[in-house]
Amino acid sequence: MYSEAIELKEPTLIQVPPRLTVLEAVEFRKNCQELCQADTPPGKIIFDFSDTTFMDSSGLGALVSNFKLTKDKGIELLLKDVRPQVMAVLSLTGLNEVLPLEQTTNTETEKSTSKSEIVPPPTHPSIYSWIKRSIDVLGAIVGLVITAVLFVPIAIAIKLDSPGPIFFGQIRCGWMGKKFRMWKFRSMCANAEQMKSQVQNQIAGPLFKNDNDPRITKVGRFLRKTSLDEIPQFWNVLIGEMSLVGTRPPTPDEVEKYEVPEWQRLDVKPGMTGEWQVNGRSQIRNFEDVIRLDLQYQENWSLMYDIKLIFKTVFILFNKNSGAY
Repeated sequence: MYSEAIELKEPTLIQVPPRLTVLEAVEFRKNCQELCQADTPPGKIIFDFSDTTFMDSSGLGALVSNFKLTKDKGIELLLKDVRPQVMAVLSLTGLNEVLPLEQTTNTETEKSTSKSEIVPPPTHPSIYSWIKRSIDVLGAIVGLVITAVLFVPIAIAIKLDSPGPIFFGQIRCGWMGKKFRMWKFRSMCANAEQMKSQVQNQIAGPLFKNDNDPRITKVGRFLRKTSLDEIPQFWNVLIGEMSLVGTRPPTPDEVEKYEVPEWQRLDVKPGMTGEWQVNGRSQIRNFEDVIRLDLQYQENWSLMYDIKLIFKTVFILFNKNSGAY
C-alpha cells in the first residue's frame, strides 16, 4: 500500500501508509514532489500518520526530503496524528523538535504510553540481538584494553609529529541517522576540516577520498595504514553507538545527498568493520559500491557472518596492501 494523495481545496492531505519502508517511501516522496511542482501547488500539505505504525530509515529519508522540499517551495507542512512507534523514530533523530506536529486522536492507550516505553522499530534483526550486543561489549572491553596499552606511544608520536590534540572526534550518522561523535587517533593536521575544500576529491558522489591527501601527517599515514587510528572507536561500540561489525558510518553531509533508497544503509548500526573493510575500502571509488556492500551485509547478516567478517578483518590488517589512506 502506497501513500495516497487526497486533493482538497486547502490544504492537501497525504495519507501515509501503515508501513513506510523503501517502496512506500519512494512513492511518498514522489507524491509530495508532484504536489510541490504542480502549476498551482497547495499552500499547506498535511501528512496523516494516523495509520502508520512502522517507519524505517527509508521512510525517515523520504520524510526529511519532503520537509526540505516544502520548505524550499514555501509550503506549510504539518504531521498529523503521529503514532508512538513513529514518534520514537522522530525522537531518536531529534526531528520531533523540528517538524510541526499535531495530535487530534484521543486514544487513551497512546496517551498513557510514556517516552520510556516507546522503543524505535526493529528495522533489522541485528538491532535488538542481545547476543550481538554481548559480543560488541566483550570485544569493546578487550579493544579498550589494547587501546590503553598503545595509548602512550601513539600519543607521544602524534604530539612529536604535529601540534594539536591526540584524539579527533567527528560527527557521524548512526542507526536511523542519529548523530554521534566518532573517535579516532588524530591522523591529520589540526586544521584538516578547514582545509578540506582545498583538497581534490578523487571519487564521485558523497564520499571523499584523496590518495595523497596533504593533510595527513607522517605518523597519521602509519596509523591509517595499520588502522590503529580507529581503535578509540571501541568506546563508541561500548556505549552502543556503533557495533564491531556493521555498515560504514557516514558523515551528515554525505547523508544530505542521499536519495531515498540509499537511506536503507542506516537500518543497522555502523560498524568498525564490515563488507566495505574486507573488500578493499581504500580501493573503492564508487559510492554505489559502498551502498551495494552495505546492503549486502544487511541481507546476509547472521551472528556467524559477523564472526567471519571479524576474522577476515584481522587477516586484512596483517596484509601490507590493506589499510586506509
